[in-house]
Amino acid sequence: MRVNKQIRASNVRVISSSGEQIGILSLQEALQRAEDEGIDLVEVVPGASPPVCKIIDYGKFRYDQTKREKESKKASHVIKVKEVKMKPNINEHDLQTKLKRAREFLLKGNKVKLTCMFRGREMAHPEIGENLVRKVIDELEDVATSESPLKRFGRFLTVVLAPSVKKKK
Repeated sequence: MRVNKQIRASNVRVISSSGEQIGILSLQEALQRAEDEGIDLVEVVPGASPPVCKIIDYGKFRYDQTKREKESKKASHVIKVKEVKMKPNINEHDLQTKLKRAREFLLKGNKVKLTCMFRGREMAHPEIGENLVRKVIDELEDVATSESPLKRFGRFLTVVLAPSVKKKK
C-alpha cells in the first residue's frame, strides 16, 4: 500500500476521514487536505482509474487490517484426516477405545480413516476384518458417513469416514 508521497498518480479520487466522497483531486491538493487534518493519504484501490485514496490514520488502518485477518483465520477450520488403526483380532475393550477416539475426531469436524491391518495367517480370512470395519461404521453411523466403499490394498483394508452434517430444525 502506498501512503502520502509514495502515491504515483497525478489525479486521485479522495474519500474523507468521515467516509464521504470528496471527488477527483490532484495529488498535491489531496496531500494538502490530509496534512491539514493531520493524518495520512492512503491509496486503498490502486487498480482503479483514477486510484482511490482515503484520508485516514495509516497506523490505525494497518492495525485494524491485521486484526480482521487474524479473526478470519480463527473462524476457518482446517479439516484433517485422522487415522485409526486396528487388527482383526482386536479385544472388545480396545475396540471401544478406538471407537471413542474416532467419535471425538468426527465431532471436532475431522475425517477419520479406518485401517484394518492383516498379518501372517490373518490374510487367509479377510472377511473377519471386513466384519470388524463394518461394525465400526455401524457404531459411528450417528456422527459419520462413509465416503467410499471398503478398499483393500494388500495387507490393509481402509475406509474414510466424514462427519455427517445434521440439519437444524
